Amino acid sequence: MYNSDSQTETQLVDPFNRKIEYVRLSVTDKCNLRCFYCLPKDFSEFEQPSHWLSFDEIERVIAAFADLGVARIRITGGEPLVRKDLAALVQQLSRLEGVEDLSLSTNAVLLDKYARTLKDAGVSRINVSLDTLRPERFRRITQGKLQPVLDGLMAAREAGLSPIKINMVAMKGVNDDEFEDMVEFCLEHDFTLRFIETMPVGNTGVDASRYYLGLNEVKSKLADQYELIPGVMRGGGPARYMQVKNTRLRIGFITPLSQHFCETCNRVRLSADGTLYLCLGQDHKYELRPLLRQGISDDGLKNAIIEAIGIKPEKHEFQDNPGQVVRFMSMTGG
Repeated sequence: MYNSDSQTETQLVDPFNRKIEYVRLSVTDKCNLRCFYCLPKDFSEFEQPSHWLSFDEIERVIAAFADLGVARIRITGGEPLVRKDLAALVQQLSRLEGVEDLSLSTNAVLLDKYARTLKDAGVSRINVSLDTLRPERFRRITQGKLQPVLDGLMAAREAGLSPIKINMVAMKGVNDDEFEDMVEFCLEHDFTLRFIETMPVGNTGVDASRYYLGLNEVKSKLADQYELIPGVMRGGGPARYMQVKNTRLRIGFITPLSQHFCETCNRVRLSADGTLYLCLGQDHKYELRPLLRQGISDDGLKNAIIEAIGIKPEKHEFQDNPGQVVRFMSMTGG
């Protein structure tokens, strides 16, 4: 689906002259895992499904973004595969003129069942959250089982989804003895590996700062074992890549705290209930669901999106005001 020769130019430019080219689309705030840095263990206060945007409402919003020049859409959650009939939505979105890159973020627990269907429907590539390869450690982090995730990854590879990116949150004292193991796993299976710093998003009952590990330390540790050279990988996200020399493995580093990338931010997040969040680390938002259910026209919807982009803030305040964002990541949309 991705067309590297696309001449599409976004019409969405925020007050800081950043072009908005990428929408992260949450289809549910529910998740079938409970990663301790994302949701409280017993959390159950999810949005009512009647408040979620319907597939047709989602299609209208994404069509409006596409008309405004946004070509990259990533489906997220919560865990998107718990949304019933997700492949039908993928088909709707893949048919939209202007949508050139349709991808998915998942924990892969259900991917073994849906990988082929999603590929056939129009998903081209996936990101999979995986913080450890050790079953007992996986259970402590997520309250779930590791094997279904591994089965899902193999099913995705068999279905031809490519690239498959592993997202590993680097955590001091939790999985910092496993970075080389994950590199070897990705080398073996031809996956891309990306490390992510922990972020203070929502109060899960656990102080995420105690696990914070700057990724320069991770990169330095890997450089002792592997010859790393500058790498490049196509995508809409903020990862900075290195490559293991004489291999195809690229390793990305996503550093929202130690080396924030706010000056190049090109994305917004649409939550399952139709809230457009303009920054992961701020509370700036724009409610689209009331407009949709009041019968807004297509032109009116595009004007609303343009108005929303006009309030996108310059940067997050994770370091200056770490307790500011009280919503959980699953509410925002991945």
